[in-house]
Amino acid sequence: MFDTMGRKTGTLPKAALVALVSVVLLGTVTPIHAQGLDPASAAALAETLKALANPNGGSLPLGTDAAAAEIDRQVKSIAGSPQLTQEVYSLAARVLADLVQSTGGDVRKLSDALERARSDPEGFAATLSPPTLQQLRELSDKIGGAKR
Repeated sequence: MFDTMGRKTGTLPKAALVALVSVVLLGTVTPIHAQGLDPASAAALAETLKALANPNGGSLPLGTDAAAAEIDRQVKSIAGSPQLTQEVYSLAARVLADLVQSTGGDVRKLSDALERARSDPEGFAATLSPPTLQQLRELSDKIGGAKR
């Protein structure tokens, strides 16, 4: 990776990692009308967070369709190792939890925030909680260091 002066660095740009996490999360959020979480949605969210936090097992964390398989392939390609892949999914779960908290569970607001993350990943990263942002920085450094 290169910094703004063109020097080689050992980090994956935060923007690239934010974009990857937003792709993962866009695979988990189904656009529906603006509303809070009903009990069934809350249960589905809990299952999604659990799957993202623990993607080990026979199935992909985002499901078994072709789109989920492609997202998983991208995550593995960028992460570069099973351990870092797990950390990307764990970060995605943490970002999703932050988003649910900040949007009050409104799925439309959550989807809009993820769409904005695609066009302005740095701005999106700035909205994350300090612990999540720190995890993002640390993972960016790990992935960049592993790619050297």
